[in-house]
Amino acid sequence: MPILWEGNMDWLRKILTQVGSLWGKWSLVQKIILVGIVAVVGIGIAAMVSVSSTPTMVSVIDAPIRDEAARDRILTRINEEGIKATVTAAGVVQVADDKTAQRIRGILIREDLIPQGTDPWAIFDRERWTITDFERNVNLQRAIRQMVTDHIQALDDVDRADVTIVLPKDELFLSEQNPVTASVIITPKPGSDIIQNRKKIEGVQKLLKFAIEGLKDDNITITDQTGLILNDFAGLAEWDRLTRIERENKMIRTLETQYRAVVLQSLQKTFTDDRVRDLNLKIDMDMSQKAIATEEFFPITIKPRTPGSPYDDSQLVESIKRSEATSSTKWAGTGFNPEGPAGVEGQTPPAYKDMSNLYGKVEQETAKINNEINSRKTQEERSPSIDRVTVSVNIDGTWKWKYDEKRNPVIAADGSIEREYTPVAPEILRAAQSLVQNSVGYSAARGDNVTVQNIQFDRSKQFQDEDAAYFRQKQMQTTIMVFLSGLAILLIAFILFRTISREIERRRRLEAEERARREEALRQQALMQAEEEGMDVSISVEERTRMELLESVANMAKEHPEDVAQLIRTWLLEE
Repeated sequence: MPILWEGNMDWLRKILTQVGSLWGKWSLVQKIILVGIVAVVGIGIAAMVSVSSTPTMVSVIDAPIRDEAARDRILTRINEEGIKATVTAAGVVQVADDKTAQRIRGILIREDLIPQGTDPWAIFDRERWTITDFERNVNLQRAIRQMVTDHIQALDDVDRADVTIVLPKDELFLSEQNPVTASVIITPKPGSDIIQNRKKIEGVQKLLKFAIEGLKDDNITITDQTGLILNDFAGLAEWDRLTRIERENKMIRTLETQYRAVVLQSLQKTFTDDRVRDLNLKIDMDMSQKAIATEEFFPITIKPRTPGSPYDDSQLVESIKRSEATSSTKWAGTGFNPEGPAGVEGQTPPAYKDMSNLYGKVEQETAKINNEINSRKTQEERSPSIDRVTVSVNIDGTWKWKYDEKRNPVIAADGSIEREYTPVAPEILRAAQSLVQNSVGYSAARGDNVTVQNIQFDRSKQFQDEDAAYFRQKQMQTTIMVFLSGLAILLIAFILFRTISREIERRRRLEAEERARREEALRQQALMQAEEEGMDVSISVEERTRMELLESVANMAKEHPEDVAQLIRTWLLEE
């Protein structure tokens, strides 16, 4: 290995030496050309690496989308699916892979987001070339069927799709031309609602029409795996009507709930929740849409009412003269009615024939007056409106306990507490009725009805619970008083016992001290007598120890009086 490494190094040194000698022999122009060639090669390699590293994008629609608004709607819908999309400089929308592109195509076709004027074949980006007409037609049908199948299966609700498309040959006469037909069998994914969702089925039908030229709705059959026809929309008309009625009833119930909550909350804040427990409200609505055209005529105001006037001094007229034309005709002479050419029966009516060749005088005046009136034409479309509102609410009165002279509740013969009921005053009921009417937008013209009554609630169970709670409380108070009385007696007895015991102990201690004092006095007196008589008194060891102890205690009391006092207090507390 070292020998091989040294051989490679020698070869490399020779190469570098030759390159250096050649570089020194070259002119400046040759050196610049070499550096330029190396730079161009490096830039080309970098560009190739950059292009190869760029991910391949697939067009959703092969044709460019020039309409910016349509392109923005498509991008917004793609972003809602959480898919990243790009737009080329030519306006082509692209996604990451073919599967994603097929899914997006299905969504765009279902929701009518394909821009107007787009070539229907642009969304089926597939090369169609062949050698003969027969092979071209066969490949065309296979390509269309495969691409339609892929698009339907790309939908989230479809697990599998079988598509059959029939493209009949072109006939000379249009009356003999067979229509293009298509049938699809859909196997939905578990948990999908595509069979019950009419909008999704219509999306699949639109996809077929958009993909197959000349295909009409009547020639499309979409079934599930059990053979149930899903695109029989004419047969679903009754179901749609029931669904619409259900939605209308749901909207009415929602509106009733909103009204009930507002009115009930207002009354409960005034009369408390316990007195206003429920409210019955019914709304009748006209859910039909109407277009109404009306024309109204009303008087013209010559002089409006004077502001602040106690009476109406306005001047109104039905119409005003706009223009007037008068014409007069005067004629005098013999009345002559021509009979026409000779020998021809005239056309003069018999009534005028009787007046022929008579002398007369006629004066005629005609006046034409154009009057103007106020008129107004109104055209309106009425959406669903409320026809009638009925409200009924019951407000309970108030209950109060009866008390005796000592402010104790009065107990009835059956053991319950006597109560007094106060009904709601009529003026309060009228005020509550006005409140409810204003809350629901009362209108007498449409027959609304609001009823507010005072009906006594059944509170038997509530009164039983209140009575039981009151008697339990009284019993608890009596028990506590007895317990406290007994505890007080025991405490007093204990205090008396301790006082008597301490008094007895004190007297016994005083007697013992008095006896010890007398014995000590007798002993001291005996010693003094013995000393006076000069007698040699022998003291026992116990007596001498006791005298020394007393002497030490007296000395300690003189030196440390506070400690001795604390010791005496401790002894007294212990006894």
